[in-house]
Amino acid sequence: MKVVVLGAGYVGNVIARDLAEDPSTVVSVVDINQEVLDKLTHDFGLHGICADLSNPNIIKDIVKDFDLVIGALPWSIGYKALEAVIEAGKNVVDISFFGEDALGLDELAKENGVTAVIDCGVAPGSSNIILGYIDSILDKTESFLCYVGGLPVERNWLFDYRSPYPPIDVIEEYFQPTKYIENGETVVKPGLSEPELLDFPEIGTLVAFNTDGLRSLIKTMDIPFMKEKTLRYPGHIEQMRLLRKAGLFSTEEIEVKGRKIKPIELTHKLLLDHWMFEEGDEDVTVMKIVIEGMKDGKKLRYTYDMIDKYDREKRILSIARTTGYTCTAVAQIVLEGKFKEKGIIPPELLGKHSEVYHQVIEYLRRRNVIFKETIEEL
Repeated sequence: MKVVVLGAGYVGNVIARDLAEDPSTVVSVVDINQEVLDKLTHDFGLHGICADLSNPNIIKDIVKDFDLVIGALPWSIGYKALEAVIEAGKNVVDISFFGEDALGLDELAKENGVTAVIDCGVAPGSSNIILGYIDSILDKTESFLCYVGGLPVERNWLFDYRSPYPPIDVIEEYFQPTKYIENGETVVKPGLSEPELLDFPEIGTLVAFNTDGLRSLIKTMDIPFMKEKTLRYPGHIEQMRLLRKAGLFSTEEIEVKGRKIKPIELTHKLLLDHWMFEEGDEDVTVMKIVIEGMKDGKKLRYTYDMIDKYDREKRILSIARTTGYTCTAVAQIVLEGKFKEKGIIPPELLGKHSEVYHQVIEYLRRRNVIFKETIEEL
């Protein structure tokens, strides 16, 4: 089988390396950065293709000879790339976290006979697969709550945070309105709102706050209470709110010495050195999922806990592991022909298939990404 990974960033290169461990799979990686591609070719024997993936026509030309496409691109170009892959008639598993609604491409995918699994990372991704599975075995699911966050092991004193993702992408996520389901109705709340403190073993106290993480779940799941919250070290919210209050996240142009600039672009540039992970930095991913519902007249609570750490042997960030390995687990399922439904497939619909859920969980376990399941009768 021939697979092409669009994007060789922190997660894309992990996806490519993991898929290439299967000798029956030939993996190519596409990126605009030739230096990154040379390293992947030299260190892991992957085939690199240097190209500008912001051009949909280039994407269509590249993917035409592959059996499966993996999308691992930045917020700004992810949706257009996904659309181009679908128009090319190629099956795709995508982790690109973009603002557009991918479900709007469902008819296009069906018309082109394409299986397009979207949001297939850690959250959204594995969290959705777990919810889909539990929802399929309960008589009625009443609530879903997901806490998730990727954090540096060593706290950065300036922002209490480091990330593999560019500042502008994370800031975009922080400050867009967040949608939740309360009493069966969609409720919109501001990002970074409703902070709460939670304690996690080995980690300590973290703060959880609203971000727009439910995405497709709002449309696909009939559950009266659903919420996802992001986890960070205490203090991070106040720092982000201060920068926003000062106007440093504004997208409105201002004039400085006769030149017009957008404050968000300057802030992004200044934050890069303080924000992005450096070689050797270690991280941890924390997730807690709580699902409650009825089964055979009993109220049950399913809790899934996951704490994953930086892989020192392979020198892979935890957030890249947990995101990338979920994607490669699903990619294997699609390649093996075990899931053939056409259209835009959010991961929660995959989870409703018991065999898919168990294969994904086992695939992650073999890579030491382990979800601890607890079941309680309430």
